[in-house]
Amino acid sequence: MRFSVGPASVVLGLLLLAHPAAAAGKLKVVTSFTILEDMAKEIGGNHVEVSTLVGTDGDPHAFEPTPEDAKHLAGADLVIVSGRGLEGWMDRLITASGYKGPIVTASTGVPERSMVDEEGEDSGEPGKVIPDPHAWNSVSNGKIYAKNIIAALSKADPADAAQYQKTGEEYLQQLTDLDKWIRQEFAGIPKADRKVITSHDALGYFADAYGLEFLAPVGLSTESEATAQDVAKLIQQIKAERIKAVFVENSMNQSLVKQIADETGAKIGGTLYVESLSKADGPAPTYAKMIRHNVTLMVAAMRGQ
Repeated sequence: MRFSVGPASVVLGLLLLAHPAAAAGKLKVVTSFTILEDMAKEIGGNHVEVSTLVGTDGDPHAFEPTPEDAKHLAGADLVIVSGRGLEGWMDRLITASGYKGPIVTASTGVPERSMVDEEGEDSGEPGKVIPDPHAWNSVSNGKIYAKNIIAALSKADPADAAQYQKTGEEYLQQLTDLDKWIRQEFAGIPKADRKVITSHDALGYFADAYGLEFLAPVGLSTESEATAQDVAKLIQQIKAERIKAVFVENSMNQSLVKQIADETGAKIGGTLYVESLSKADGPAPTYAKMIRHNVTLMVAAMRGQ
């Protein structure tokens, strides 16, 4: 029996070769942690299937990949990471998985913020200048992340690029409105009261963007440890400056901050979400809701409410 191949079949075959994602259905996107997962879902909509390696309430610094994670990564069409040293485990995982597809760094184009690791807590080298990886905590930087994700999805799935651009523009407008709201919320807070104690130093970009000062017993990475001297110095500063806003973080051990609050008489103003989202029924199930939740808590604490 002979089969004839008509022009329509040839055209279809060429389209599938040029656009493998269309042949397989939805574009399979794997992100390193939940904030990127949410952004990719917001922009990709029904055209993407997005999953994450580090789940809700997880710690992207201390994540330990499993063989199942390697299998998960191997099936992706596109991988999105934040970069700047946040995912120190990612290179090993990519090698183990055999993944050969595109890897997009969402923080590309964000003005770099660095810190001196004075005691070597994060780098192991006292005095070394290291990048701050927590760039998404400024909403203006979050918009850069979103633009990079729009471009990445459009390149990986050109047939749906127009839709990614459309939903992406709508999402960027949401973030623009959110940034405006944040500035209005902090505008009524005296500068002397814009000081916040958190578990680790993850809100530097937020502080720079909105005129706050964040103090923490632990450095940029949750894997570093606070010294007794650091904690004592921080307690003295809280007492001297009468800092009102003391918070724990959802992805970290909360005992150290609670100890500091007990010793200073400060009240814990709630739980901030800075490196991972909450579950769907929690207070921070999306990036935008995470930022709004954090700002609402901070402003209430600064006002002594």
